[in-house]
This record gives sequence, structure tokens and C-alpha cells, in this order.
Amino acid sequence: MGDWFDHAPCGLVATSIDGAIVEANATFLSWTGYDFDELRGRPFASLLDPGSRLFFDTRHTQVLHLRGSVDEVALVLQKADGGRMPVLLNSVRDTSTQIDRIAVFNATERARHERDLLEAKRAAESSEERVRVLQDVSTTFGVTASDEEVAQSFAAVAGDAFAARETAVLLWQEDGELTLMGGTNPLAGKVSPVPSLRNTAEVTVVHAEDDQQDFPELAAAMRDSRLTSLSVTPLIADGQHLGVLVCFFARRADFDEHYLDLQQALGRQASQTLVRVRLQRRLAFLALHDQLTGVGNRQLLQSTIDAVIATSAAAAQPLSVLFLDIDDFKGINDGFGHAVGDLVLVELATRLRDSLRVADVVGRMGGDEFVAICPNTDIAAAEHVAERVLETCRAPIAVPDGIISASVSVGVTVYRPGTDPLPSAPQLLSRADAAMYDSKRSGKNRFTVTTR
Repeated sequence: MGDWFDHAPCGLVATSIDGAIVEANATFLSWTGYDFDELRGRPFASLLDPGSRLFFDTRHTQVLHLRGSVDEVALVLQKADGGRMPVLLNSVRDTSTQIDRIAVFNATERARHERDLLEAKRAAESSEERVRVLQDVSTTFGVTASDEEVAQSFAAVAGDAFAARETAVLLWQEDGELTLMGGTNPLAGKVSPVPSLRNTAEVTVVHAEDDQQDFPELAAAMRDSRLTSLSVTPLIADGQHLGVLVCFFARRADFDEHYLDLQQALGRQASQTLVRVRLQRRLAFLALHDQLTGVGNRQLLQSTIDAVIATSAAAAQPLSVLFLDIDDFKGINDGFGHAVGDLVLVELATRLRDSLRVADVVGRMGGDEFVAICPNTDIAAAEHVAERVLETCRAPIAVPDGIISASVSVGVTVYRPGTDPLPSAPQLLSRADAAMYDSKRSGKNRFTVTTR
């Protein structure tokens, strides 16, 4: 055929109508690594990989028969050395000679370019999904107000984002325990899902079949629970380990880089949210509590009395308010110093709080004056409370320079719905304060009860 045939920039192949090769140029032979003697009479379809061969036989051949030509059919050739070569075929049927002529174009670079485009598309989709998940979780976390709400929201978002069978958020508690706060732990009662991983700084993946040596008990518990994989994402803020997210998978999960990055990003966002929620909670506490003693401050007492008066009136339940003042507190400050005086205030505030019910509210009005608000407490119950407070506060207090015997004078006022007019908060506090001064004038270290 001449040089133009052998050295054409594409592969040229001629076959009989039944597909047997009758001609092949040098370009095609150099690409595939075959000698022409190996190809003569061989079906062209036999040079294709299985998927391409099926398409060539069922689609390419039929279209060529019906239309007489086929353009840009993407197939894969199998070379003599077993390698694969993406190609594009243009075929035409010469009815006068009953020969099919095939032009073969090397599509290796095109296939590589398409793969790069596909990977770029997947990366963009993954990035878009990551942004969407982070936006969703940011919105969800924005309305949370407690550790439990953060944990529950995080577990739900992570379950959707990672298609996990179950998710669990475990947070460190003040007692050093790692406690489930959100989601579900399918390994509860069997084994910890984070044995030596609880302080990990990176996302860690455990496969039940691959990690039997490193985590034998965990791997056994996972198999027993029909779990194949789990991932542990640390929750860390400012170097402090707050907890972990654990995702449980029924099918083996082989995480790619984008997957792990998203878990890390979610973990950082959850950690930051936990810190924010805890800071807000701390600031709210400080705004309503006395910084020295930790009991409520004047603002909390006033707002609480207003609410409790309304509740007591609506429920027709009695309300008692106790006003306490430490006896001879000035002498304690003068004799032992203000630092010791502060210790006495803290100790008596603690004793007062411990003497009351959980539903009662204790606060410091200022100086050495304290108030206790006791809902659903009638006169008889209020007297018992006052006696208990007096007894508790009489106990000696150990200070660096010795022992202090302190006492308190207590004034008690009781509101009886249906009997007494509805009082205001200032009226109740004023009555209790006046009763306290009656106790002072009567010899201190005692209580006085009034309803007016």
C-alpha cells in the first residue's frame, strides 16, 4: 500500500465483512505490539477487552451494516504485552470489495484527560457536599444551648453525612468518665468503642477483620454486633480533649481523603460549638451568681421571687422567704481579717444551700446577708427549715488561725394564698428583713416568723 498507509498517524486496519483482519498498517502494529502474521485472519473483536468486544459485536457491527459507517466509537484495545490502550474507531464499509476499513486513533491522552476531569468533578462535588454539610451543621449548632443538644445534633448530622448505621457522641465529664451524650452506642455493655483511641488527635478507622491483633476485644464486639468498621473523630479545642464522635458501619468503610477531612472539619466545628455553649453557660451563671460564694446574687433573687409569687398564687401553694444575717460578722473581719471573713461567708453559704431542698433558691443580697426562697412551704415547714439552718450554721468553722463559732439570725415571712393579699417581691423581702432584725434584738442566733 505504500508509505502513506504504513506510516499514517493513525492505525489502519481492514477486515472482511465477518470481521477477520486482512490488512494492518505499521502504526497499528507498533501500537499493539503484534506482528502482522499474528493478526492475519484473526477477528478484530478479539483484540478488544471484554466490555469493548461486547459493544463492538452488538452495536458497532450492526450500525456499520445498517448505515455503512460508524464514527468515534470509544473502545479499549488489548496489546500483545497485556496492556490496555484506549482508542477511537472510525469504520466504513466498502460494498464493492466487501471490506470494512477501520481507522484507529490513540485516545490514551483523551482518556487521561477525561479521568482528570472526572476526578476534578468528583473533588468539586465532594467540596460542595462538604460546604453544604458544614453549613447545615452550623445552622443546627447555632441554636443549641447545652452539651446534650450539641451532641445530639452532631450525632444526627454525622449519621446523614457519612451514611453510618449509628453514631455516638461521647463527652468527657468532670469525674473523668467518657459518657454518651448523643446518638446510640451499639457496643454499650460490651466494650468501649474507643479503648486506646480516646485521646487520639486524628480520625482513626478500625476494621473488625483487619484490627483483630491491635484491638481484639473491640473487633470481636464489632463482629458480634454485625459491624464491619467504625471511625473515631476527636473533639478537641485549644488542645483540650472534649470527647469523640464514633461512626458505626455495617459495611466496610474505606474512607478517602475528602471523607476524613470532612470528619475532621465537623469535629472542629462541634468542638468550637461546645466551647461556645459552655462559655455562654458560664457567663450566664456568673451574671446571676455571687462570684465569692457561688450562690445566687441579688438579680437572681429578685427575678426568682417574682416568678415564684405568681406560681404560688396560681397553684394556691404557700411560699416562705428566709432572710439571714451573720451575727457579729464585723468582729470576725476585725479579729481574723477579711480573707478569713470571706472563708466564713463561703462556708455558711454552702451550709445554707445544703440545708435546703433542690427546688429552693439561695442567694446573697450583699455583705453578710443571705436569702432563701422556699416554694410550697407553709409556716410549720418554714420553722423546721429555720431550725435546721440555725443548727447547721452553729457548727464551728475551721480557719487557718483557729476555730470560729459563727451564728445567724433569721427572719421568715410566709405568703398564704387565699388568706393573705398578693404581695410584691420587695414586700416579701422587707417583711423577712424586719423579722430578721426582730431576731437580732431578741438575742441573735434565732428565727422569727411573720405573715405581715
